Amino acid sequence: MFGKIISIDSNIVVIENASKKVESSLLGFHIVFENKHNVVAEITHIDTEKIECILVGEFIGDKFVSGMTHKPASNSSIRIVNKAEVLKFIGNQNTDSKDEIYIGKSLIYDGFLVSASLDKFFSNHFAILGNTGSGKSCTVARLFQNLFYRQKYYPINSHIVLFDVYGEYHTAFEKINQTNCKYKILTTDTNADPTSVIKFPAYFLEVDDIALLLNVTSPTQLPIIEKALKYVYLFTEEESKVIAYKNNIIAKAILDILTSGKEPAQVRDHVVAILTTFHTKDINLNSQIVQPGYIRTLRQCLNIDQTGKINTIQLVTEFIEGFVNDELKLNNSMKPKKYKLSDLYDAFEFALISEGILKSDKVYDENNILKVRLESIINGESAKYFEYDEYITKEEYVNRLFTDENSNPIQLLNFNLNYVDERFAKTVTKIYSKLLLDYAISLDKQKNFSVQIVLEEAHRYVQNDTDITTLGYNIFDRITKEGRKYGVVLGLITQRPSELSNTALSQCSNYIVLRMFHPDDLTIVKSLAHSISESDVEKLKSLGPGIGLCFGNAFNLPVFAKIDPPNPFPNSSNAHIKDNWFNQE
Repeated sequence: MFGKIISIDSNIVVIENASKKVESSLLGFHIVFENKHNVVAEITHIDTEKIECILVGEFIGDKFVSGMTHKPASNSSIRIVNKAEVLKFIGNQNTDSKDEIYIGKSLIYDGFLVSASLDKFFSNHFAILGNTGSGKSCTVARLFQNLFYRQKYYPINSHIVLFDVYGEYHTAFEKINQTNCKYKILTTDTNADPTSVIKFPAYFLEVDDIALLLNVTSPTQLPIIEKALKYVYLFTEEESKVIAYKNNIIAKAILDILTSGKEPAQVRDHVVAILTTFHTKDINLNSQIVQPGYIRTLRQCLNIDQTGKINTIQLVTEFIEGFVNDELKLNNSMKPKKYKLSDLYDAFEFALISEGILKSDKVYDENNILKVRLESIINGESAKYFEYDEYITKEEYVNRLFTDENSNPIQLLNFNLNYVDERFAKTVTKIYSKLLLDYAISLDKQKNFSVQIVLEEAHRYVQNDTDITTLGYNIFDRITKEGRKYGVVLGLITQRPSELSNTALSQCSNYIVLRMFHPDDLTIVKSLAHSISESDVEKLKSLGPGIGLCFGNAFNLPVFAKIDPPNPFPNSSNAHIKDNWFNQE
């Protein structure tokens, strides 16, 4: 069937069709160009005149090496690969292997199993792509079932975190608890068992976390958050320890207003507003200002006379100046061990007045919105996720995430985000991902800690959003660029790769691509690997559910695999319209 080589252009080889027969059943098969180098290619096109193929690698000794190291010689003999050679590039046929993870059954080579290098797959960022209904959820479920449903090699030291947007995996992994490994769910359902509801200590929140939580859109708002975090200390300690600091801040804020040049009525109202919210035993509206012959309260001294002036403003100024102390500054050791969101709210108000933003309506409005958003969280259901009364270190908290109520290790942790809106789910995902990355960075490398963070509907979270302009980075981009050296790996599950952050997707090393239609998404898939042919990309449009193109450094070469149905299934099936519409019960 194979005649002489007609042409070699880049990685495409055209061969004469000596038989003149169109053997379409050979499409996708691999051939060997035997000569000094045994080069391997995949057949991509056959007609009566020629056979086209794409170069994918070569056999060196008894080992298959992917990539184009050599081109076939013009006088090479050409043949179909034999069974022994197929085994060398399609993967281990043992589904309970320490070295490989079983993916599915080969779509091209009947009776062969497709496997990937377990180390190369789970130590590198990966993506599972496919349109709705293509079988992404089932593929994810089956992949981890293949990992945990083993008879011999259990991943007892794994730390896999799945952010489950729709709460569809809660049944898919229950059988893991029947193995030597454990599975745990944390949920956003506030009506669930309190021990299973997500609880993130408010005192873990850093500037970037709070910026995400409050939907900050401008870097100019970050200084207020930084100051608020510094001032939390003033609301968690005994008044006697911090009263001088409070007096100093309140006094400076009031002096700013008194010297602002605003109308007397505005000055009075602003000072009253500050002292209504913030006051100490020393500075408050009932503080007495003593003068020869009379005593007045601070409130009385702010009254406006018949001429429209505050005629005792000098007395007020002198009284307030007595509490200013420029040497009083909060240092880094003045941090609360723990605090609540309500403490942070008070600190926000304090930060606002200390910045003197009451003097500018525009600046006040821009920063006051943060306080309003925080108040909305405190008064809403979301506040429950930050209620953590006991003190715990970040290390203890992460360790507790990966243990059950009996202190047994947890290998797979599922965050069910189905009960919160998309914006808050995105924030929770980012905050936890940052916590895990920071934890991994803080560890001694000899601890060999690794964590795989798997994001369902990743296009909703891993976006080209405003984080970079606001915070200077996007946590998922940062993980894809830096995380791997600390053992933090990202798994992206999405139906729209074209909506993902370009940086994040480009850093993935392994892909399972199921049925896909959108031209932009197909273009991205084609650009991900040099050894994917146009015919392979075209096949993606018509694949059945659960059939995927697998490629990357964990696979010897791109290969189509039929993924086994998961057992149990995730709750991700389409609605049964006929049952819903015509059910008479």
